[in-house]
This record gives sequence, structure tokens and C-alpha cells, in this order.
Amino acid sequence: MNREAEQLTKRHQELTHSEMLKVTSHVQRESGEWIINTVMIEGYDVPFKYKRKQRYKDLKGQRVNMTYYPATVTVSGIEFEVMNVVRIKVS
Repeated sequence: MNREAEQLTKRHQELTHSEMLKVTSHVQRESGEWIINTVMIEGYDVPFKYKRKQRYKDLKGQRVNMTYYPATVTVSGIEFEVMNVVRIKVS
């Protein structure tokens, strides 16, 4: 684990850091002035979401290192588990 990720996980106990995760799907959509990115990771059934001001390169098929925490989103009265990404980097 690199130094920045290690410092984040020590300061915030709810954060998880994973390395060399394979991205199976990457979708980007506009929401106001933000671009919402949703990635699906091989072996996980939960979407990983993050926001950026600009579009990001397509990550499908790439291996990434991510720092994230679990959250719940309610859509039409149904709760879904998601992972909010704090930091993502191509491995």
C-alpha cells in the first residue's frame, strides 16, 4: 500500500484500500456540473461510484487501486448498497 492510502486508512477507520482490482464496467454520466463515474469490479456485486469535474478515461479492463467506504442509496424507496470511492488510480 502506498503512503497516501495508508495515511487515509489510519485516519478514517471506515475506509478500505484495495489494489489490483479489475474493472469490468465503467459508465460516466453528467449530473449538473459533475461527471458521475460508476465502475463495476470483478468479483463484487456492488457498484463503486465517484465524482469528477471532467470526463475520465475509460477504465474498462484496467487494474486499479482504490480507497473507498460503504454507503446506502435509496432509489424509489428501495435501498441499494454502493461503495463511495475516495481515491482511484490505475495500477
